[in-house]
Amino acid sequence: MRERLIEIIRKEFRQAFREPRMRTMLFLPPIIQLLVFGYAVNLDVEHANMAWMDQDHTPESRELLAAFQGSGRFDILATPANDREVQTLLDSNKVDMVVRILPGFHRDIERGRSTAVQILINGTNSNTASIVSSYASSIVANFAGEAMDIQGRNRLAARMAPGPVHAGVPRLNLQSRAWFNPDLLSRNYFVPGIVVNIIMQITLMLTAMAIVREKEIGTMEQLMVTPIRPIELMLGKTLPFALVGLVDTFLVIMVALFFFHVPFRGSPLLLFACAILFLMTTLGAGMFISTISRTQQQAMMTTFLFFQPFFLLSGFAFPIRNMPQSIQYLTLLDPLRYFIEIVRGLFLKGTGVTVLWPQMLALAVFGVVILSLSAMRFRKRLD
Repeated sequence: MRERLIEIIRKEFRQAFREPRMRTMLFLPPIIQLLVFGYAVNLDVEHANMAWMDQDHTPESRELLAAFQGSGRFDILATPANDREVQTLLDSNKVDMVVRILPGFHRDIERGRSTAVQILINGTNSNTASIVSSYASSIVANFAGEAMDIQGRNRLAARMAPGPVHAGVPRLNLQSRAWFNPDLLSRNYFVPGIVVNIIMQITLMLTAMAIVREKEIGTMEQLMVTPIRPIELMLGKTLPFALVGLVDTFLVIMVALFFFHVPFRGSPLLLFACAILFLMTTLGAGMFISTISRTQQQAMMTTFLFFQPFFLLSGFAFPIRNMPQSIQYLTLLDPLRYFIEIVRGLFLKGTGVTVLWPQMLALAVFGVVILSLSAMRFRKRLD
């Protein structure tokens, strides 16, 4: 059995590496996909275009404008003079935000009365609109706090006279700190998930197409009349692509670490152990696809049919807690969800087995069940 299995594995490697194009396809596409996704999937808003509409023209309004310009997050592209120009700027998507200073801004501040700053957000992209709104609200809040301090000191100085001292109104300074991703870079969140998606797509497709290729060229019947047993053929067809999957895992992790500078705080050995558990699922699914496909084209289309639901329900881009309750229960049947949680936990948090064991157990169960059922169907088709 050992000699026959080794020969099948050698045959698969020779067939896979015989053509230069195939050698390139095994390792270069994962790197290209990671580079493309790493740059394209970026929800950070470092610079936002804004318009400034000042209807007060006072030192206070100019100080607020300086606060926006000094933040480094906003670029003033226009200074509209009326509502029609504001609407044109927002309709044409030339600006993400319009800040309007209403008349009486200086007067209300001087008298200690409530005043208003109108902020119009382009809500076409909800994520960008939310981030821009948060930036703008923070700048206006800081300006309001400083204005209150100045007014408080001026009033206290004006009332300095013999008698009791009036204490100023205390302020609460809020300081927040983000754990695990201090700079709140979306790249640090998405790149680990991209690693998982690439591993699944590559191993799922390669396994399915490798077995179907034997059917297309007519060599499957020749293998069936040899002394090779179904379990040997199954292992010989899946183990080479498991090794390819582990090599691709190593390559994309190196690119994530040294090219995108994504932090990795966990155990590399634990990551590869979890990758092996995940590969059991993808290889089993690829084997199942091969039993229901007659051509490589059918296998490729079926692979995408399997991959897309897993991808959308994995929590890669859309938080699972924001999905409807019924869909959240459905995601519990998605192996991709558990591996993404493991990889993000290892990359960003440095968590270990004591925290990740539920996800690891789920991967192990999915891997054993899917691989066993696919192997039974594969053997039945051969028999």
